[in-house]
Amino acid sequence: MKRVLVGYTRAIDSFSEFLGRLSMYLVIITVSVGFTNVVLRYVGRFVGLRLTSNLFIELQWYLYSLIFFFGFAYILKHNINVRVDFWYGRQSLRTKAWIDLIGHFIALIPFCLIGIWVTLNPVLLSWGRRPNGTWGSWELSPDPNGLPRAPIKTMILVAFITLLLQAIVEVIRQIAVLRDVDELKSQRVLELEAPLRIE
Repeated sequence: MKRVLVGYTRAIDSFSEFLGRLSMYLVIITVSVGFTNVVLRYVGRFVGLRLTSNLFIELQWYLYSLIFFFGFAYILKHNINVRVDFWYGRQSLRTKAWIDLIGHFIALIPFCLIGIWVTLNPVLLSWGRRPNGTWGSWELSPDPNGLPRAPIKTMILVAFITLLLQAIVEVIRQIAVLRDVDELKSQRVLELEAPLRIE
């Protein structure tokens, strides 16, 4: 069982790292698209041609959204999410593990499950699923030359799923801290404990 849990935590951690790195590159792409859009707009005014379209504007906010969607699991993995640290930061490692474990069970995991449940039907509708179960055309942008809406709406669902998978990893880690199972603890926890260990 321990081998399965170690394999799961490593696989999800690697995937979250990949998504985090991807979101960092998306920042560069998003800024580049925005900059190019502005330059083309002003050059177009100067030469009297329309050189840009709604496609670039929508692509920019699609990419901007993906930065956050792909970053959710990465942020949780690295424990850089916003929290009230003035009390939490003073607690022992075991107390922090209990706080995080309880918080994950009563807040984060239910939040992810509710998010998946609430998002699933609108995503299917966006892909063209009709109320009678048949399929039609997918949702398109109401703006001329805009992008389809279904792919970006699907990323909301993907974000909740990846956050849930990483939340399960964090629950495993908190239990590992409480049960003192080194193979399942995060590297961060092992580094914090290292000075306290007497070999």
